[in-house]
Amino acid sequence: SQLPGWSVRPDGSIVVATGNDDALGLYRCTPYNSYGTAGESRPTRVLLKDPPAFTVRPKEEYFQEVGRELVIPCAARGDPPPTISWLKVGSVGKSSAQVDGNSSLVLHPLIKEQHGVWECTATNQVASVTAATSVHVLGTSPHAATNVSVLPLLLAANISWEPGFDGGYFQRFSVWYTPLARYPPRAHHDWVSLSVPTGAQHLLVENLQPDTTYQFSVLAQNKLGSGPFSQIVTSVPRGFPVTTVPPEPPAMTVHVFLSPPRALRANETVRGVLLRWDPPARASVAPSGYALELRQDKGGWEVLERSIPGTDTQVLVPGLIKDAFYEFRLVAFAGSYISDPSNTVNVSTAGMEVYPSRTQLPELLPQPVLAGVIGGICFLSVAVIFSTTAACIMNRRRAARVRKRRQDPPLVFSP
Repeated sequence: SQLPGWSVRPDGSIVVATGNDDALGLYRCTPYNSYGTAGESRPTRVLLKDPPAFTVRPKEEYFQEVGRELVIPCAARGDPPPTISWLKVGSVGKSSAQVDGNSSLVLHPLIKEQHGVWECTATNQVASVTAATSVHVLGTSPHAATNVSVLPLLLAANISWEPGFDGGYFQRFSVWYTPLARYPPRAHHDWVSLSVPTGAQHLLVENLQPDTTYQFSVLAQNKLGSGPFSQIVTSVPRGFPVTTVPPEPPAMTVHVFLSPPRALRANETVRGVLLRWDPPARASVAPSGYALELRQDKGGWEVLERSIPGTDTQVLVPGLIKDAFYEFRLVAFAGSYISDPSNTVNVSTAGMEVYPSRTQLPELLPQPVLAGVIGGICFLSVAVIFSTTAACIMNRRRAARVRKRRQDPPLVFSP
């Protein structure tokens, strides 16, 4: 008969949900079918044993000066009594640590390489249980930075990392990089180092060559000296894309933080070519501005305007040359991130009048100032005309008096 919590699986196994004294004893299994059975199995005995349980657990963290002794206790009970072992997480080979008669970990003398996570494991025939603790060795040079990653950008790269333990002192970082030569002329390369601002865990390395493989590494330093270099990460910065219509897919997949402006289109007006576009569809940050590029008659791309506000969705391009073929495209930027170019629009000025240039007077003078200038010119013109008229009238009157004086007979005075 089955007890509460007991069940038999289709394969004949028996499941005891909760082990207690009812489960103790000898068990036999008898297979059978419609033809009968071939007999019972050999008996098996069920015993109740206790899995290991810690009676003394190590603390979560320990801090100790290098060269001194550090003892970390660990104890457990069980039936049968468990054995205690210690292991440093991530270590290769046998550790130099010792275990005393109380199963405590003894680190003497404490060295820099013993910094890290240690595990105490209690094991018997029933199960194994583990307790972890972190050992911080003070008074050493810093440990290497970890998780170094490189984000390739336009002629630049953004380097980020996670700091290692500082050894108990303030640490600072520097980024080292070098181009990877295809045929190195010597056994080593010249590395360039850049200091990282205090507290930062990333650095933007600019003025890199496009389509050139670079190696990057991070170095930590404190008052006691330099730690080991981090792992070397290799990356290729992005160059200016050379595209046709439609643009070719990129040769390599990179993580783009900012998508390009959409639906760039052109309309001809009496003042020039009016370009309109839609903002980027997806972006981790909003664009802070746009840059407009053009090229004439299939020549090289040039930046026409690099400070278009991020809230604008149109720009007027005056001053185009008659009988020429232009191509325009737009890129968005947010901080150090630059999007891929938008679609390209074509504009032909063949047979058209020359568009007004950027230096015309209405573009240079605001409307109030322009009105004041025109008013002053009109006032001066009226003043000149009035002065000329008054001078003519005065000259005519003076001439009339002279003629009258000549026609009058002279006066004779007798004695």
